Amino acid sequence: MKKLYSRRSFLKGLFSISIGGILAGAGGYTYARYLEPGFLDINQLKITHPTIPKSFDGFKIVQFSDTHLSEYFTIGSLRTIVDKINNLSPDLLFFTGDLMDEPNQYTQINEIVPVLEKLEASFGKFAVYGNHDHGGYGTDIYRNIITMSGFTLLQNQVQNISMIDGHKISVSGIDDLMLGRPSYEGTLGNLNKHTFNILLAHEPDAALESKKYHVHLQLSGHSHGGQVQVPFYGPLITPPFATEYFEGMYEIDNMKLYVNRGLGTTRLPFRFLSVPEITQITLHSE
Repeated sequence: MKKLYSRRSFLKGLFSISIGGILAGAGGYTYARYLEPGFLDINQLKITHPTIPKSFDGFKIVQFSDTHLSEYFTIGSLRTIVDKINNLSPDLLFFTGDLMDEPNQYTQINEIVPVLEKLEASFGKFAVYGNHDHGGYGTDIYRNIITMSGFTLLQNQVQNISMIDGHKISVSGIDDLMLGRPSYEGTLGNLNKHTFNILLAHEPDAALESKKYHVHLQLSGHSHGGQVQVPFYGPLITPPFATEYFEGMYEIDNMKLYVNRGLGTTRLPFRFLSVPEITQITLHSE
């Protein structure tokens, strides 16, 4: 175990030196370390589909992801994001995982709930587990925080969102692919193809399986858009289960996948050509 740890430390140090060298060589260290991580894109998308009921026309969904609360993305940063989201007046709010970078070492846990519970969405707030939420003995810590903040935690579950006229869409959430126990068949096997079905899955490569079911839109995070990208090359590195899909919108068979770049950082406090993001999605009936 000691040798493995030493090797991991060595590789992590080598990676840090390599990234630092690249950014310094490009004159971008200050930008990637202190400027871009504080930027914010609010990407506005429109989704039109024949299964979206007319009563959901103009329905607004907001997705945020991968805050990785730490010394780099602070409670103050989270407060700012909460204000930005509330200003968008979402009907439905989704958090796609990785709340804290290291749950069992984060010292301001008691300050998270008072911030997150201020988030408002007319038809509810939903979340799924990310790998960092399970990691570091964080499974119960995350569940307690997210539910006390007024979110419904979907762990291999489906929930309908209904209008007064009886029309509905569905929201599903699967457990984290890396450290959880995701169940595709158990969660997605009974989806009605005539209902507009949204899937929350932290890792975007879940789409390789979810596309086999009646999922119309999958929303994911995890990749941070690579966190550090090189012009004409793309991400220097992407995490497991974000190697096929790492940023933006994809058309996969009959399903759309959107990969949110997230808000925080992990491993290294850099972002380069991968600006933090909140996504607003407006549904339209066809």
